[in-house]
Amino acid sequence: MDIVIKSLTDCSLALIALINPISKIFLVSSLHETSSWREIRQILIKSSLVAAVILLTFIFLGNFLLAKFFHIQIYAFKIAGGTVLFMRGLDALNKGLFFELNHKQKLEDMSIVPLASPMIAGPATITAAVSFPAKYGIPVTSASMILAVALNLFIMMAAPFITSHLIKQNIMGALIRITGLIVATIGVQMMLDGLREFIKTL
Repeated sequence: MDIVIKSLTDCSLALIALINPISKIFLVSSLHETSSWREIRQILIKSSLVAAVILLTFIFLGNFLLAKFFHIQIYAFKIAGGTVLFMRGLDALNKGLFFELNHKQKLEDMSIVPLASPMIAGPATITAAVSFPAKYGIPVTSASMILAVALNLFIMMAAPFITSHLIKQNIMGALIRITGLIVATIGVQMMLDGLREFIKTL
């Protein structure tokens, strides 16, 4: 029982770090300036459900889809996903934001792109959904993914409140840049893991 709890805790913490709820706070707060809270809440719930379905699909079918349909090895997926994640973190580190809001985009369209994917079900979390079952097992990975997405939804719901306090303390920009550094570092680690697995095949 203790082993299961430890695996669930470790897997959940890793997935929460990869989903990176902090990166969603700025976007949700920007939406709050032009849309009603009721509309935003519906979008956040929809995006979380869509992202959960995408990620659970990769947990159960990821290896099969990659190997049988796309003929992609998991190490190649890790390298590509890590590269994208590194670039996203680097942008946040340099610009102080994770995503530039397109004001021409309709609010309802944002529930799928960019909120559900790539901001929740992005390269890092999809790679984790494919690779974590080998380490933690499908039941633990699935439960951890649901917990991580639910926590991310809770933080997105609280984004206006969180943002107001961060702005008052003048730490919003610094927090985004620090998080960007962490995201970029996770991307580098994913690339190194992929390269290590590739070298073993030589």
